[in-house]
Amino acid sequence: MEQGLTIGIAGAGIGGLAVAALLTRAGHKVTVYDQFDEPGPVGSGLILQEIGLCVLAELGLRPAAEELGADINRLWGVASETGRTVLDVRYEALRPGLKGVAILRPVLFQLVYQAALDSGVAIVPGARILNVNAGAGMIMTEGGKTLGPFDLVIDALGAHSPLSDLPRHQLPYGALWATLPLPADGFKSDALEQRYEGARKMAGVMPSGRAAPGGAQTVTYFWSIRASDHTAWQALPIEDWKTQALALWPETEPLLAGITSHSDLTFARYAHRTHWPVVQGRMVHLGDAWHATSPQLGQGANMALLDAFALAKAMSGPGDVAARLEAYKRMRAIHVRLFQTMSWLFTPVYQSDSVILPWLRDWLAAPVSRIWPGPQILAAMVSGAIGAPLKRLGLKPAR
Repeated sequence: MEQGLTIGIAGAGIGGLAVAALLTRAGHKVTVYDQFDEPGPVGSGLILQEIGLCVLAELGLRPAAEELGADINRLWGVASETGRTVLDVRYEALRPGLKGVAILRPVLFQLVYQAALDSGVAIVPGARILNVNAGAGMIMTEGGKTLGPFDLVIDALGAHSPLSDLPRHQLPYGALWATLPLPADGFKSDALEQRYEGARKMAGVMPSGRAAPGGAQTVTYFWSIRASDHTAWQALPIEDWKTQALALWPETEPLLAGITSHSDLTFARYAHRTHWPVVQGRMVHLGDAWHATSPQLGQGANMALLDAFALAKAMSGPGDVAARLEAYKRMRAIHVRLFQTMSWLFTPVYQSDSVILPWLRDWLAAPVSRIWPGPQILAAMVSGAIGAPLKRLGLKPAR
């Protein structure tokens, strides 16, 4: 088996750093390039599902992630107009002991970043990548500098990577988010809770663990907003928005008290796109650079971690580089297609201008979801288990 490939990775996100650590441990010479002077995370709290936790276990990071994160056993959503429960996903419906772990993105990033450094990965900051010669394995950066040649170039630059297709479908809705102290009471400590007014308004509260061992517990607050309304939102007094938010969910008043200006909330815009082909000469795409979508199913970081493990496993397999990259694509293609399709179908049910879809959600889909096998299917969907990704990669879930 060939060893010691030279590999250049574009992007020091969670997926890029995870694959860098795994490939370096397998004996390859890996360099990660990032445009920022100091690589760092972008985004809010997220839920690590069992599929992502299994990859973190391979990196030796699962215990730390579970210690710093918050266990999530349930996703619970209520229609504010009627008080009806319209989303109730319980992990235990799939199997006893199954859970998600909500964690602050900066915390997860730091764990994976340190693992990459400890593995001997070379990380080069201040490198804005503009293009790749996939046939020659050369990376072109801003300022005309050329890097390489590499035996393999990995595109881990995210949804707006210049190395993959631009998102063909910018989703009309995004979200405002903030990380806040966890109130003493009023919210479930093991559930992501949401409130809806049709599909046009949605607020969410998710426990998101702590920033450091022994630190204070936090929550991540989300507010759904049409992207075209963001500029107008910025122009209005923050108290006007808080009045709307409290009308939707009065119990969030203790949380919103910590938001005093527009700058306390970060706006995130979403896009839906799957880049094909995933392999182009010596270049391969990973994570959101391959399959970007809305966070409605909460799978972004988990899918990137699965990609990272699959690519590292494929590169330790038989054959030349091209054959190994084809093996990577086979390992992940079915799961990627399934979750891209499900996300595309589910997103407008919770974030859109539709009147019919939320009505169907509230009065038809919600009751049906409580009848077997609805709870099991929902739990499998949320946990990322549909398509058996762990079995395909030879990973075993924790018991």
